[in-house]
Amino acid sequence: MTKPRTQVYFREEQRRRIDALAQARGVTMAEIVRRAVDSYLDTQAPTPEDTLTATFGSLPNADAPDRDEWDRG
Repeated sequence: MTKPRTQVYFREEQRRRIDALAQARGVTMAEIVRRAVDSYLDTQAPTPEDTLTATFGSLPNADAPDRDEWDRG
């Protein structure tokens, strides 16, 4: 798996805490950051309902086919 390089700046206290956690867990700082980002994204990912709500009405002049066309069964 390719991992693109990304530069992130941490406050000194954040860096100390990340380093301590990485050492305690026996993993790299990068692994701690990846796990933290994954955890955050798992709880913040938009649901389909969120996406529909955010985009509802974005194309008010769009033409939609008549529903009778959908019943071609």
